[in-house]
Amino acid sequence: MKGLRLLSLLLWLCSLYYVGIYLFVGGFLLVRLEVNRTSTCGDVLQPGDELRDFCHEQPRFRRAVLLIIDALRVDFTRFDHKNVAALPFENKLPVLVEMVTLRPSHSRLYPFRADPPTTTMQRIKGFTTGSLPTFVDVGNNFASSAILEDNLIHQFGTAGKRVVFMGDDTWESLFPKRFHRSLPFPSFNVKDLHTVDNGILQHLYSTMVGDDWDVLVAHFLGVDHCGHRFGPDHPAMADKLTQMDGVIRSVIDRLQNDTLLVVMGDHGMTDSGDHGGESQKETDAALFLYSPSHLFPPQPSQSEPTVVPQTDLVPTLALLLGVPIPYSNLGQVLLPLFPSHGHTVGAVRSLSQLEALWINAKQVNRFLETYSGIAKDIPPESLSQLKDQFSRLSSEYLTTVGGTQTPSPQLAASLQVYLASVRDTCRATWAKFNPLKMAAGLTILAFACLTCFTLSELSRLMIRENVSVLKTPIITALMVGVCVAAVQLLAQGYVEVSWCLAAATLSSELSFLWRTCQSRAITAAKNGSEALKCASWLTPSCLLVPHLLVTLLRCASLLSDSYVIAEGRAVTFLVLSLAICIPIRLNWDGLLSPPIHDPLKAAGLLPSSTLSPSAVRKESCTLLACLGLLVGSVYLSLSFHGCREEQGSCQSSPFLTPLARLQDNQLKNLHYVLSVCSLGLWTYLLRCYLRHYGNLNSSGGTVFTAQCILPMLSVCLGLYWAVSATPEESFRNLAELISLAQLVLPRTAFFLLGLGLLLIWINPLTVFVKTTIARGSSLPPPRYRASTGISPQAELRHLIPQIYQRMRHSLDDGELNKDNEVGSRPAVEAYGLGTVYSAPLLLFCGMLGTGLLLLHPEGMALSFLLMLLQMGALLHIHASSTTLSSLHGTHSGGFNVPWIPVVLWSLAATQFFHATGHLPTFPSIQWNAAFVGFPHGHTSNILPASLVTLNTFASHIMFAVGSPLLLFWPLVCEVRGSRGRVCGEEGEDAVMEMRLRENPQQFSSALLQLSTRYLFILGAQVFASVCAAAILRRHLMVWKVFAPKLMFEASGFLVSSFSVLIGVMLVLRVDVAVGRWFKRLVPDASR
Repeated sequence: MKGLRLLSLLLWLCSLYYVGIYLFVGGFLLVRLEVNRTSTCGDVLQPGDELRDFCHEQPRFRRAVLLIIDALRVDFTRFDHKNVAALPFENKLPVLVEMVTLRPSHSRLYPFRADPPTTTMQRIKGFTTGSLPTFVDVGNNFASSAILEDNLIHQFGTAGKRVVFMGDDTWESLFPKRFHRSLPFPSFNVKDLHTVDNGILQHLYSTMVGDDWDVLVAHFLGVDHCGHRFGPDHPAMADKLTQMDGVIRSVIDRLQNDTLLVVMGDHGMTDSGDHGGESQKETDAALFLYSPSHLFPPQPSQSEPTVVPQTDLVPTLALLLGVPIPYSNLGQVLLPLFPSHGHTVGAVRSLSQLEALWINAKQVNRFLETYSGIAKDIPPESLSQLKDQFSRLSSEYLTTVGGTQTPSPQLAASLQVYLASVRDTCRATWAKFNPLKMAAGLTILAFACLTCFTLSELSRLMIRENVSVLKTPIITALMVGVCVAAVQLLAQGYVEVSWCLAAATLSSELSFLWRTCQSRAITAAKNGSEALKCASWLTPSCLLVPHLLVTLLRCASLLSDSYVIAEGRAVTFLVLSLAICIPIRLNWDGLLSPPIHDPLKAAGLLPSSTLSPSAVRKESCTLLACLGLLVGSVYLSLSFHGCREEQGSCQSSPFLTPLARLQDNQLKNLHYVLSVCSLGLWTYLLRCYLRHYGNLNSSGGTVFTAQCILPMLSVCLGLYWAVSATPEESFRNLAELISLAQLVLPRTAFFLLGLGLLLIWINPLTVFVKTTIARGSSLPPPRYRASTGISPQAELRHLIPQIYQRMRHSLDDGELNKDNEVGSRPAVEAYGLGTVYSAPLLLFCGMLGTGLLLLHPEGMALSFLLMLLQMGALLHIHASSTTLSSLHGTHSGGFNVPWIPVVLWSLAATQFFHATGHLPTFPSIQWNAAFVGFPHGHTSNILPASLVTLNTFASHIMFAVGSPLLLFWPLVCEVRGSRGRVCGEEGEDAVMEMRLRENPQQFSSALLQLSTRYLFILGAQVFASVCAAAILRRHLMVWKVFAPKLMFEASGFLVSSFSVLIGVMLVLRVDVAVGRWFKRLVPDASR
């Protein structure tokens, strides 16, 4: 068997997908590292020699009211009295322009520019932390959706200010337990235009006239929901904006002189009412500032901004309200709100423009130094320039403050330039789509899918090649990658590894495809019709078949947010539909019923069928029974689904609730009994299979694992579930023992799992050999018997007289050289040899599944049992279909696995991803898995992240590792009801999996084809998710639906492809062990 070539092809193929995913994700997902440090009053650098307590000085404003009108686009606030035919969103907020016109020293209206992605959650992070939030904020506590970075809400609370919130409940999840009083309202239903707004209005005015608040935050959602439901050009938008105009007027009437009013939009909206992208209509919101006291110079100065970046609000509010600027802020103070040097505002001594700029610059430089020390994504050249620039400004400012001269205007301008440079550098690093990388990733993934499909259809040709098929692609990739790196080094002085990888990967793909075309042409010239048959795989008739159409339909559906939301049930429907197609097709071809009696066959004029009518009926009944089992397990698996936020009244499965949270003791006991029974049945079924085929008779490591370690592992799980469900307050005397058991039992289970998997890998054979000497017999005994069971019935039924053709000939030669000494020939009985490949693989999957179950809630034991039953049903349906197809010669021959079972296998993996309570959303991640065996936490993120990954993609791992069973199962089940071979040489009994040893080249090509077909389906799903994210990157639901789906699909592919490699390597390991076993078994003289 050409194991090295097979593995190298699979590794190379996986690397193509990995590079494509890496490039697209690098261009699409906006990633930065959170700095979890907090500013304090001592961090603020006070100008001058005298040190003052910054936090306890009288601030410019004692109170602030923040009215956030979600999706308040800047042009919604403009007013033109000449516009007599105004659109529904025009001229509906006249109060803002009136105040700016009539009271210019009290108010200003600015365009308020957000950084993409323009979604509410990211924007709230932006104008509370002052940083540039992205879709993926990598923090230390990956289990929380709360804002971990320093922010205004935290600083207000630390300074003793009472923050009252009302409106969008997103704030509650971002700032849990941070408010003095909170009145959240549900925000998801975009069709509801009034609930949130009316709820705010019921409390807003009464709160303002009271004295139990310092900062009031009100987040209105009606305008945003109206845009999503109707778009801005709709009469409902006019009504909503008119309502907001009245709200602003009422709030202004109730303001006191020491109160600042901020009216703002978090983002804009497109003409269709959507947001999330980076178009100007999406990023440009409105910002209105007002105070009954003088706030601005009477006339706009040169420092008046034309556009206010959203991050600039954070340092401005912090200094005006007398709290430290949040640590990670990158915004710049709004200078018009601060007096020029030497001026005061009334009786309150306010920070001057230069002082505010210096405090701001010092804070930004501190963050830049901290961030650059822990992250390396800011270009070194830019970082060095910024540090030099601040060093010069610091020296100049301290010299100016220490002297008696008036600061020059150039110093303030230089500080502004520095702050803008830092912000621009970080924005360029964190918050920008990279279309070139996205396009490169898409292209590489497209060619990777084509390459994978080519490998699957030409696997026999790839294995037959005398010269390595990867030599040319790898050499080409290295040459192109080096050339691109050299060009980059000469042109820009540094090397971008991502572009070198892109060029190398693309050239490798193209080189492989070109070489494949050449090989096909050469083979066609040599082999004629056989090559033409291999070359016809790209014709429409071969591509437009039901199983591939189902795959294409599912991939196309990934562009629909409705499909992604309801994917769990949709995939269930696809599994059932495709499975039912198998008996329908067989019945259409007349293969489900015994063949009609033909007198020509009876006369011997035509070849007779290899299976008797009773065998055909038995196979048909088996197929239909397994189909019934499949339907039952599929429908029962729906009872374990979770619910997305978008699914409204959906109720998550009660089995997802850990036993420790159940209050009803009877229900808790029922769940525990079901879980333990399911776990016991899981273990029993695995051992029954191994015992039936004689795989529990030897004394190797795999058998020890099946007989001892697997039951012990199951016992550990059952005890751990019992201990973890026990309330400590009920057994106070045993509290320490319970706590110890919660630590020891899962770690013992982890140890047993690792030990069992290691023993299977080291010694995978489950063959028991018994040698006897036949004496005084007139007829020679069978020279080589390989039974699958101990009982005489099983021995007779699964007798394998000739296991290995080459060995038989070697023994024949050896007998002739021994003068026909028949009486002393050895008779070798080998139990379990017929399932030598599938037995260790199935046990490996069983051990792995038991370990993965440990990371799930206890109620998922029944779901895992259904997974095992469905895997068995799919395998038997595939085996029966192959057997029945072989009856009339309709089977393709060889060991190749058709597309339908591979597609079903991949769909089942997705189905049980949902049936184990998982969803492609971050809130659905079962974070408790990170603390199984580690109740006191972790010192790093590697181990908890690994445990959560294993929990999330458990079904992907199980089906990927077990995918080679699709190759073995028809061979295992081919002898049911018949002792004749379904295919092969006439007159020979079935040898089950040993036939793979007789045809190592076909074995290799079939395993390669199976693996590449499975990878192709997974890769096609990733490609479809990538396309959906790229095409719909400005869609309303891109960051809610499509981006999480992309991340889960990409992560699932990484885990699945690695698991496929593990499964293939285990098969190769067994093959090597079988080869060594034969060498030890055959006497030297017989070789």
